[in-house]
Amino acid sequence: MSSGTFVIHQDQIDRINAAMLRLLKKGEAKCALLVDKDGHLITRQGFTQTLDTTAMSALLAGSFASTREIARLVGEPEFSVLFHQGQRDHIHISLVGDRSILAIVFDDRTTIGMVRLYAREAADRIKELLSATSDEPTALDPDFTRSAAAKIDSMFTE
Repeated sequence: MSSGTFVIHQDQIDRINAAMLRLLKKGEAKCALLVDKDGHLITRQGFTQTLDTTAMSALLAGSFASTREIARLVGEPEFSVLFHQGQRDHIHISLVGDRSILAIVFDDRTTIGMVRLYAREAADRIKELLSATSDEPTALDPDFTRSAAAKIDSMFTE
């Protein structure tokens, strides 16, 4: 399932966060998480203070991995959207491109239709932003590299 590491720059994260905030506002949702398919949290927006976002990220990735196998068993390549309905809170989970997952937690103040509409809009924008990421390691500035090496050396010398 691993698609390799990729680099997301701060300006991309800022634009992804803006798209997620628009989704939360328009869709009247509680929070949104963007997770890579390996289960690592990329970014989050909204009311996430009471969530264990690390565990949730890993479980979201695991959920999609198991759902991929269910899809395969019924002859589908993959299910791109999952929805879980609870008594108070609900979660809409969708694939964004081929390497990330967008999860939106919402309650009865909104509808699944509204969330789906704005989730699709946000996912398209996020996919566009992520397509500009690099699969290649970013070279560090030589001055930074020398400075970091000197600092590390000084930490281990008397």
